[in-house]
Amino acid sequence: MTKNRRIRAGLLAAVLLGPLLTTGATEALAQASSGATVALQAPAPDGLAPAASIRPKTRSLPAGSPATPTDASADAAASPAPAPQTAPDAAAAQPTPQKKAKPPRDPSKGAVTNLPIPRYVSLKGNEGNARRGPSLTHRIDWVFTTAGTPLRVTAEHENWRRVEDAEGMGGWVHYALLSGVRTALVTAPMADFRMQPDERATVLFQAERGVTGRLLECQPDWCRVNVQGEKGWVQKTALWGVDPGEVLE
Repeated sequence: MTKNRRIRAGLLAAVLLGPLLTTGATEALAQASSGATVALQAPAPDGLAPAASIRPKTRSLPAGSPATPTDASADAAASPAPAPQTAPDAAAAQPTPQKKAKPPRDPSKGAVTNLPIPRYVSLKGNEGNARRGPSLTHRIDWVFTTAGTPLRVTAEHENWRRVEDAEGMGGWVHYALLSGVRTALVTAPMADFRMQPDERATVLFQAERGVTGRLLECQPDWCRVNVQGEKGWVQKTALWGVDPGEVLE
């Protein structure tokens, strides 16, 4: 019934308004008669185009023109950009260079002077206290009483040297009491000092055990020694204060 009413209303409108309707309106009524609902539009005044419904259109922008941000892009622009992840410090990222380990100390060298250990020195003055440890607070174990006594250095600690004599007696002595002058002690019951480093050479003088002389020159098997102003060559086997095979010039 509704459809028929619409058709009749449409026909009536066509009959009553026929002279006033434009061709487009007539076609619209015809379509309405076929069951379609059509919105009629009043004719526009002479010289004016019929009003058209306005809809927003997307405007095409020329290439290179800045685009208007959409709501989503506007939100993205308004929201703060995520903070960039901080890269680890370049120095921290690199492996820490390993410190070079100090080479082990050569036991054949003194910890203070880097001179050979053991080595020979002599007593500078007429008296030298040998202590139990490398400081004045340690007790005195031995006293050397002869200037020029040959001593062998076996250890070093700061200003102190551990020394021993031909009998193995000694202790820690302050370095100021020692001299680098090389001396030797006669250990043979009687030593022959010759004109040349040869057993067949002429004997110049003799010295008994315990006599100390200053070393002037040494070959692998012989040493030239000054004993109280007398000079001569003696075999190393008769001396203490020089190593076998040691050469002094």
